[in-house]
Amino acid sequence: MQENRPPLTAIPAEIRCAQDYEAIAAGHFLAADRLAYIAGGCGQETTLAANRAAFDGTRIWPRLLRDVGQGHTALELFGRRLAHPILLAPLAYQTLAHPRGEIDVARGAAATDSGFVLSTLAGRTLEEVAAQAGAERWFQLYFQAERRHTLDLVRRAEAAAYRVLVVTLDTAIKLPSLRAQRAGFVLPAAVVAANLTNYPEVAPPVIERGQSRVFQGVMAQAPTLADLDWLLGETRLPVLVKGVLHPQDAALLKERGVAGVIVSNHGGRSLDGAPASLAALPAIRAAVGDAYPLLLDSGIRSGGDVFKALASGADAVLVGRLQTYALAVAGALGVAHMLRLLREELEVCMAQVGCATLAEISPAMIFKEKETRC
Repeated sequence: MQENRPPLTAIPAEIRCAQDYEAIAAGHFLAADRLAYIAGGCGQETTLAANRAAFDGTRIWPRLLRDVGQGHTALELFGRRLAHPILLAPLAYQTLAHPRGEIDVARGAAATDSGFVLSTLAGRTLEEVAAQAGAERWFQLYFQAERRHTLDLVRRAEAAAYRVLVVTLDTAIKLPSLRAQRAGFVLPAAVVAANLTNYPEVAPPVIERGQSRVFQGVMAQAPTLADLDWLLGETRLPVLVKGVLHPQDAALLKERGVAGVIVSNHGGRSLDGAPASLAALPAIRAAVGDAYPLLLDSGIRSGGDVFKALASGADAVLVGRLQTYALAVAGALGVAHMLRLLREELEVCMAQVGCATLAEISPAMIFKEKETRC
């Protein structure tokens, strides 16, 4: 196992935009095997590439002579006012990038009035992180093999004043990253899922001769609609579902009482060959209507990407890998700086398109290039 370079206590002078953190972290701060784990996707990484291609292939249509002197990026989400629509996505094992891990991520979010989502698989406990986090903290929940353990996580999150539960449902089968395997990555013994240490491991199902390791094995413990209905009845917190890519799933979740959905392919780490989150977003928005909360993650690297997601139907976005790169470079300071850059980059797009508020952003701001045919 290789070691990271220690993080800085000041912002590197060469950081000019939010995406610069990726190159600097990859070149100087993250050990090669850890970088492979963080940056890689599953399979041949076609979905990982599709996420970026979707953003790169989307164009923003600027306008002239618009008065944006009273502009702002505030929005209301789940009954609370947020300063801007950029949240930090839940990521596992942030202590791989920085000794303080999620604590510094939470501090960076709090310093910039940003929403922050803590992973069930965090390297620090949800109680430790809550003590350092701002008011807009959410908790990402993985269903556990036993409901009593899932419920205990929910009660702990409620007691620690997390505002929203984010249930991830697209990784019942966790496919290994070929990139990480080829780099020799192994999770260090000191890096653990701190929230789960008090729950005894449940033995996996016994696979009989002729049975499938997938259907009768892994999927035997996968959450079902009944589990989701049970959870909705056990908490008063808003429950979001993360990992939605199909319009019919989004419509079903809305019907069951889910407060909103996160359009996501898990950053290309769930099913290789799945569509880009940005590409799937418009059809999902059409399926659930204009008023239903939709968030998006997977592939965002700039404020321009944030604008494209909002114009395509999202109410807000979550930033994944970019937060880890900033964390590796400069800890909480790097996370806060990266978020400030993203927000300012978004504001530049809004100003040049003539949108004074997020409510004015619409699909009309996206320029559709005509296909050329031979």
